[in-house]
Amino acid sequence: MNTPVRHAHVTGWGRYAPAQVLTNRDLERIVDTSDEWIVSRTGIRERRVAAANETTASMAAVASLRAIRTAGIDPDEIDLILLATLTPDYWMPSTAALVKEAIGNTRAAAMDVSAACSGFVYAFATAQAYIASGLAKHVLVIGAELLTRFLDYTDRSTCILFGDGAGAVVLSASEEPGGSLAFEMTTEPQGAYMIWLPAGGAKAPPSAGTIARGEHYIRMEGNQTYRFATRTMATTALSAIRKAGLEPDDIKLFIPHQANNRIIEAVAKGLGLPMDRMYVNLDRYGNTSAASVPIALAEAVNEGRLDVGDRVVLVAFGAGFTSGAVAIEWTADPARGIAGDAAVTADDVSVRLPVDWDSVDPIPEALAELMRRPGPVDVPLDDVVPGEPEPAGIS
Repeated sequence: MNTPVRHAHVTGWGRYAPAQVLTNRDLERIVDTSDEWIVSRTGIRERRVAAANETTASMAAVASLRAIRTAGIDPDEIDLILLATLTPDYWMPSTAALVKEAIGNTRAAAMDVSAACSGFVYAFATAQAYIASGLAKHVLVIGAELLTRFLDYTDRSTCILFGDGAGAVVLSASEEPGGSLAFEMTTEPQGAYMIWLPAGGAKAPPSAGTIARGEHYIRMEGNQTYRFATRTMATTALSAIRKAGLEPDDIKLFIPHQANNRIIEAVAKGLGLPMDRMYVNLDRYGNTSAASVPIALAEAVNEGRLDVGDRVVLVAFGAGFTSGAVAIEWTADPARGIAGDAAVTADDVSVRLPVDWDSVDPIPEALAELMRRPGPVDVPLDDVVPGEPEPAGIS
C-alpha cells in the first residue's frame, strides 16, 4: 500500500513588535547621521526597541501564541519548536526551550537554529522535512531577535539599521496538495566575516579586553554585504520557484528579508517584476534579522495581500553568507490571522527567570535616555542610493 504524501501547510501565523518606536530623528541626537541620509540609503524611517523586561524569548512567545491561536490548535499539539535567532537569551539553554515553557507546551522537542537573517527560512525548511518524513504533525517555526542590545550607538553604519521583534508560523501536515512547494538554501563562507560579532564565542570568550574593544557589538562591511545580497536574493528565489515548476510571474507576492529597500528593488528587477509584487515593511521596523520574514508574512496576510490558492515566495540572506528561499501555495483563510493577534497580548506571556537572577536594565544608557523623550516623527520615504555614511548635514 502506498504511503500518503504529507504536505506542510501554513495554518497559523503571528507577529510581535515592541511598543517603543525609535525614529531616525531620535538617532540624529545620539549619532552623527541624518534622517535624510538613512531614508535615502536604506528606506528605514523607524524601528522598534524592546523594553527592559522583554527578551528574545518573551517576544517569540507572544508571536508563537498568536500563530497557534490562528491555527486553531492547542499549544500542546505542537510536536517541534524551531526558533531562528542570532540574539538568544542565553548561549544555553536554547531560547526555544524557554518559549516551550512560556506557551504552555509539555511535549515538543525544541531547539534554536543559527543562520542569521536566513534563519527563519532554514528553520521553515527543517520543519517541512520533519512533516514530510512523518516525524511531526504540527511544527512551530519562529524568527525572533533583540538586536538593539548588540549595537554600538557610536557606529552610525550599523546602529541605524536594526530593530527588535518576532514572528512565527505553524506548519501542519496534510494529505491535501499545496503548502510548501520547493526550497533553495545556500551558504558562501567566503563572506563569513562580512557580518559578524567578534567576541562571546569559544574563539574569543567575553573578557574585559573584548568589552573594552567593543567586540560584543555587530560589525558589518556594508558595501560587500550589499553586493552579495543583490546577487543572491534574486538567484535563490528563482531557483526555488523553478524547483516548484513555476516562473516568477506565477508568484502573487514575494516576502523578502527586510534589510535595505535598494536590495529589494534589485530583487524585483532581477526577477523582471514590479515592486508591487514585493512586500515591504522595512520603513517601520528596520532590519529585524531572522524575524523580518515572518513579521512581514504575518502582516501581508492580515492586510489581505494573499488569498487561498495564491503562491508566495519567502527569501532571505544573512551572515555566513547564507541565503534561503521557499515557494508556498497559500491554503489558509487569511481572516484568521487578525483574530489570532487580538487573542494574545504581551501580558499573557511570562518567561521564567532563574532563581538567582540579579535584575539589571540591559538597554544602553544613551538609548534609554532617548527612549524617555516624546514620540515618533513622520518622515517621507525617498529613493535609496547605497553608499557609505557621510557626516550629518553633508549631501
